Amino acid sequence: MKAKQVTVFLENKSGRLNEVAQILGNANINISAFTVADTSDFGVLRLIVSDPVKACEVLKENLFSVRTTDVVLVNSPNRPGALSRMLQILSGEGIFIEYLYAFSMNDETAVIAIRPTDVDRCVQILENHKDELSSGSGDYKF
Repeated sequence: MKAKQVTVFLENKSGRLNEVAQILGNANINISAFTVADTSDFGVLRLIVSDPVKACEVLKENLFSVRTTDVVLVNSPNRPGALSRMLQILSGEGIFIEYLYAFSMNDETAVIAIRPTDVDRCVQILENHKDELSSGSGDYKF
């Protein structure tokens, strides 16, 4: 399924990540997933949150540089080879993935956030290959 991801640009200095977490917590916004990438000068915080519109508003009010992007969230079986199977299909269909990150809450399911260059086409390809993906590995949900 498509979801809005919040991207925050952070100066590389102590406490900035905590500041974002506090602002979102005080606004009653839940963080479901996040990843941080850094360079020597700044970090890029990507978040899946309960209210992306409100998250952007409160972070901008606190002078953070913020934007939203669409990502594809996939519930994948948490099994060896499941990620490879999905990526092979997407690659075979010419989908370029800018980045992805994943997490698992249990032994059964992993959630993968994918940022492809064409979100709608990625979703359609995954839907079209749902039976192929699910055979032998468990159910995928998009």
